[in-house]
Amino acid sequence: MPSENSGNALSGKIICHAMWARNGRELAEFYAAALGTKVSQTYPDEQGKEVAFALYVGKAMYLFYTSESFTAPNWPEKDLPFHMDLRFTDVDAAEKRLLDLGATKPGHQPGGKHWTVLLDPSGQPFCIHGSR
Repeated sequence: MPSENSGNALSGKIICHAMWARNGRELAEFYAAALGTKVSQTYPDEQGKEVAFALYVGKAMYLFYTSESFTAPNWPEKDLPFHMDLRFTDVDAAEKRLLDLGATKPGHQPGGKHWTVLLDPSGQPFCIHGSR
């Protein structure tokens, strides 16, 4: 059940959603293009190499980290701890555009006519929906 954040000192707010990939920049650029924004900040590691890439959708920050040890989840054999759902006015046009940007469409489609599962360039599933 939704609740209002009363603003007291112990109430938190989500300020960032983070994802890992072998190439954080590539994944950030993919989602930036998918969501009509751009990568607006980068963050270096201790040696000064850019390893994290941020974009904003409204006030929500999405951060994509580079991790050389990253492996894509073995979905659908294993459950996902997290995935994103994106909504588009024209879901068919969005699907085509996302595929052109580097997404792939797996054969397993558990959403039927309700949603479509795609894999982003790092191999992580995400869902697309039409507008309600």
